[in-house]
Amino acid sequence: MREKLRAGLTRAVSKTKITAEQIDDLVDALENELASLGKREVPSTLLGEFALARLRNLDEVAYVRFACVYRQFRSIEDFIVELNTLKDTKTLLSASDHEEATVSSA
Repeated sequence: MREKLRAGLTRAVSKTKITAEQIDDLVDALENELASLGKREVPSTLLGEFALARLRNLDEVAYVRFACVYRQFRSIEDFIVELNTLKDTKTLLSASDHEEATVSSA
């Protein structure tokens, strides 16, 4: 599992600023998170979603590349939906960070 996931992530981050060490850290974090669930086997769908969540925070381009393969985009509409979801999530997180900063400074 580890090598297959690492290979997929490596392809997704090619030509980005993500280092091999960051990929290893991401895979290690995923393994630890999955181990904490206490299950011997984890569905690949769960593994893929966990990887996507971590990639979203690491590099948006790598996230979209991984999502294209993992979610098997079939059309430009699939791609657009994913980009809009990423954009909306980023907007929500940005607004949340702004609210926290405002509350903290009050």
